[in-house]
Amino acid sequence: MGHIGDQKKFMSEINVTPLVDVMLVLLIIFMVTTPMLMQGVDVNLPKTDARPIKTKEDPLIITIQKDQKILFEDHEMPMEGLETKISKIFENRRDKEVLLRADRDVSYGFVMQVIARVKAAGIDKLGMVTEPLE
Repeated sequence: MGHIGDQKKFMSEINVTPLVDVMLVLLIIFMVTTPMLMQGVDVNLPKTDARPIKTKEDPLIITIQKDQKILFEDHEMPMEGLETKISKIFENRRDKEVLLRADRDVSYGFVMQVIARVKAAGIDKLGMVTEPLE
């Protein structure tokens, strides 16, 4: 009942079609979810007609929100520890450059207090971030 010469061989090649299908599905999932993970600080920047700032290193960005919260990148910082924190960050950097983003509704006096503390920490360059005019 068995056929003499009818021996089945095992296939020794990898079937890559399911692997490609899984990788494409993962790629699509990551492409859809990545923009949702990006977060930022919502600040209503003033609009001006100024040229962009060219920097060599990534500058530290300080944000002042409408409710007068001060943020280093995305971390909240009290006004009292501002000089010390900035000094520690820039003690090993050659180019001491900070960009300041302040909401347009924050009082001028508060922004000037932050600027004074940044300058007291020994910062050489302080740039103001604005939105371009339409």
